[in-house]
Amino acid sequence: MAPSALEKQEAKLKQLNQKIKAEKSKIEQNLGKQIIKTSNLDYANLSNQKIKDLAQKIATVLNQESNNQL
Repeated sequence: MAPSALEKQEAKLKQLNQKIKAEKSKIEQNLGKQIIKTSNLDYANLSNQKIKDLAQKIATVLNQESNNQL
């Protein structure tokens, strides 16, 4: 039995969602690499807690910049 139009749309939607997820992951990895590189951070010294702390600091700076532009 041939797939219905709805099943075809669901398959396309699933495929599109997978592409979006992959692109987000790629951007996140690239952003992290650039932050580490430009900050001269040592991978060996990056614990999960330090990563969370750095992310919070970066978010604070970005949020302050966004608020100042308003």
